[in-house]
Amino acid sequence: MSNPEHPIKWAMTHIDLLAERFGGQTLSCNDEFFAEASNLMKQSEPVFIEDKYTDRGKWMDGWETRRRRSDGFDWCIVRLGIAGRIRAIDVNTTFFKGNAPDAMSIEACYAPDDPALLNADQWEWFTLIESKKIKPHSHNLFELTDSRSWTHLRLNIFPDGGVARLRVYGEPRVDWSKLLPNELVDLAACANGGRALACSDMFFSPMNNLIAPNRGKNMGDGWETRRRRGPGHDWLIVKLACPGRLKRVLIDTLHFKGNFPDSFVLEAIHSITDDLTDDAMEWTSVIASTKLMPHTEHFYQEELLEQETPFTHVRLSIFPDGGVSRMRVFGYPVVDTEIQD
Repeated sequence: MSNPEHPIKWAMTHIDLLAERFGGQTLSCNDEFFAEASNLMKQSEPVFIEDKYTDRGKWMDGWETRRRRSDGFDWCIVRLGIAGRIRAIDVNTTFFKGNAPDAMSIEACYAPDDPALLNADQWEWFTLIESKKIKPHSHNLFELTDSRSWTHLRLNIFPDGGVARLRVYGEPRVDWSKLLPNELVDLAACANGGRALACSDMFFSPMNNLIAPNRGKNMGDGWETRRRRGPGHDWLIVKLACPGRLKRVLIDTLHFKGNFPDSFVLEAIHSITDDLTDDAMEWTSVIASTKLMPHTEHFYQEELLEQETPFTHVRLSIFPDGGVSRMRVFGYPVVDTEIQD
């Protein structure tokens, strides 16, 4: 269903499965005369440059087709960087004011063994969003209830026009059966299905940056809180990709030189609920209070307190405030019945 509100709630709690940082790609489109379809999955927000033109017309930060003078519609096929369940899609037409499509629809298919869709004719496409009117210069948000996993999408625009960004918010699906025996996995990584659920503060940057791929590219590509002027400390809760036994942790303060936390504590819990902000919840200490250094990768293995319980969530507490670029929580997935209540 369509939702007129800004998709900020999805951007803060779910990952963009199509984002270029995860490997999202344009595979094909029928037309990109004015602007390339690869712009759809840029991580940056769209921009408008008043006096910028190309030899084909006005430069636009998005995907834009020529004016259609015949029947039909324009389309673009994209491959998700991470296969998974889609919870919401944002068709962003920012700065496309007089040249936005009148309507759009989205189809999906699941083809993990044919990522480039070389045998596209063999795959069945399912309609995720039937043809819907969209607004120019707007976030057009559609929330979905379909629980299936997908690898590819086809965006159809009627009859032509421009779309600045396509955001596909969802939950990665990982086939844990393909792991090698005793293979360590980053259970917190958003690419594996880890997800930041809540935090005390994310004034300067989103909480899901903490579990994003690769090392942070700058200080804005981490999790940073405002300067604390009262008692207390900041914290962040991550739901692990699946239950697991924790064996190794990395805390990276890359780029945080004058604003890194003084110290941190890592705790974990096994819970069937994601509502873990109640002070009465019983967390288990994984790493006791430990000092941090600026602009440094900190590795912990021997420091992990002895624990045999498989955990489902971790809580990183930083004292008193500051910024952390990345957190990696390596462990052994436990996905059988031994952890069921």
